Amino acid sequence: MIDRPLLFLDVDGTLLPFAGAAWQIGDDANPLLAGLDPEHGRRLSALPCDLVWATSWMAEANEVLAARLGLPELPIVDWPDDDDVDGRLHWKTRHLVEWAAGRSFVWVDDEITDVDRTWVAAHHSAPALLHRVDPRRGLTEADYSAIAEWLLKDNKG
Repeated sequence: MIDRPLLFLDVDGTLLPFAGAAWQIGDDANPLLAGLDPEHGRRLSALPCDLVWATSWMAEANEVLAARLGLPELPIVDWPDDDDVDGRLHWKTRHLVEWAAGRSFVWVDDEITDVDRTWVAAHHSAPALLHRVDPRRGLTEADYSAIAEWLLKDNKG
């Protein structure tokens, strides 16, 4: 049996866009939560992949976001304490490739650069899509379409 691709999911700037956030502290400790679209849960669940939190929110992603999105508890990437030594590569990049352990993956984040794409292409043997999201808007219809198209192509492939 072939493993389904992984989808590494960032939170801030991806599920929680920075533009238009209500910067008033109410019942929620994080003012960006007002911008969370519960429809993301349905859209993410419909993708042919295994979802994994890849965020500095760590366990709070499951505790605070999963139920609001209608998602089950998801696996969480546990980040190492050390950052990338040269500072050009995103601090998540190497660890996501290790975590994927040869599986195809999509990484959805607002901080991905061409340096990360080049490094993953050279150091990961399976297909990978590093999809950068505009942090002012978060995940959009165009993002979901691009991700779904890649996943469908990868699964046939």
